[in-house]
Amino acid sequence: MTTKSERHVVNRLIDDLPPKERTSALGFCDVVELAFGNILYETGSTIRHVYFPLNGFVSLVTLLDGRQPLEMALIGNEGMVGVTVALGVAAAPMRIIVQGSGQALRMKAADLAQVLDECATLRQVLNRYLYVTLRQLPQMAACTHFHEIEPRLARWLLMTHDRSSSDSFHLTHAFLADMLGVRRSGVTVAAGSLQLKKLIDYRRGEITVLNRKGLEKASCTCYQTLINDYDKQLGRGLRIERH
Repeated sequence: MTTKSERHVVNRLIDDLPPKERTSALGFCDVVELAFGNILYETGSTIRHVYFPLNGFVSLVTLLDGRQPLEMALIGNEGMVGVTVALGVAAAPMRIIVQGSGQALRMKAADLAQVLDECATLRQVLNRYLYVTLRQLPQMAACTHFHEIEPRLARWLLMTHDRSSSDSFHLTHAFLADMLGVRRSGVTVAAGSLQLKKLIDYRRGEITVLNRKGLEKASCTCYQTLINDYDKQLGRGLRIERH
């Protein structure tokens, strides 16, 4: 089984700043715990804090006409939660829910304007990250509409694996069905197929990635598209490093 290489616990947007700007930004941050299932914002609520995940990750989830929630984006230590505050918009565009427990740097939304005034590089970085986010949203909408469940599941597992501190995650069929916008039976068939191919092991809601490269081949093209967009705009590989 492929295992993760050791990595420093950092947020890439903050870590890549010049030393003076990084120190300034960190001076406005507290380290907080992100607990699985916590809702950071509801759609339309006021964003009072922004988050730079370190080793936890969150989902941006949209709700429509009482239907099951659908994940539109996943944010880990490559990004920022609440980035619309940088545009002067303090209303959350979607529900933000913690999907992977861990830590994050938390900054008061009211402080972000001052930080951006002092940190020109961070402003530029967040502008580029906003572009990447805008590219991701329609990509995920098209993926949901056009691609089959199995390659979409492989793509979602890769994205989760990139942002996780483990090769194993606790994911129920109901949860995966919500994230992919499909019925549980569809998830059961897709996960079973990936397991038969020995790409994952799935037992009692615990998924373990067994063959990372095989999972990449099984994924839809959206995964590589998202990787390329991030790398092109932010100049640092989004995919996790491996031995």
